[in-house]
Amino acid sequence: MPKYLTVRPVTADEAETLERLARSRTTPARTVERAQIVWQAHQGVRVSVIADRLAIGEATVRRWLCRFNACGLAGLADAPRSGRPATYPPQAVGELIAASLTDPDELGLPFGSWTLDRLAAYLHEERGITMKRSRIGEILVAEGLRWRQQEHWFGERPDPAFAEKRGAS
Repeated sequence: MPKYLTVRPVTADEAETLERLARSRTTPARTVERAQIVWQAHQGVRVSVIADRLAIGEATVRRWLCRFNACGLAGLADAPRSGRPATYPPQAVGELIAASLTDPDELGLPFGSWTLDRLAAYLHEERGITMKRSRIGEILVAEGLRWRQQEHWFGERPDPAFAEKRGAS
């Protein structure tokens, strides 16, 4: 007779948490699905039936049961993924955010508000941090900060003789 995959004995606290997660409407869907897999297995439901009920593959059910058996409730969380490390260290990101929250006048700069280009130039020239304009925008949006667009029409006129040509107002 073949050996069936079963869930390890579950403590009362784990059972309570699993049931709460399996029925949750506010927890992320991935976690709810994983908790449902383990909860149903705890109730004695076989892998093939769980897979049919949740419309997922049997291999997926087996993976999450094995991870729960090995790691407990922590095994239901996403594992760290491989990939390229962050390009900018947290210190550089912190300096960017600090600079963006500082009034340019306090730093002795000749403008009253930041733009992405101004921030990029300031970080490069004053702090030695070379960061692309697009990345600065992404970081600021992720932090919930907004920036101003460059206003080309505002400030000095490109034509030095504009006032003479315009005439009296």
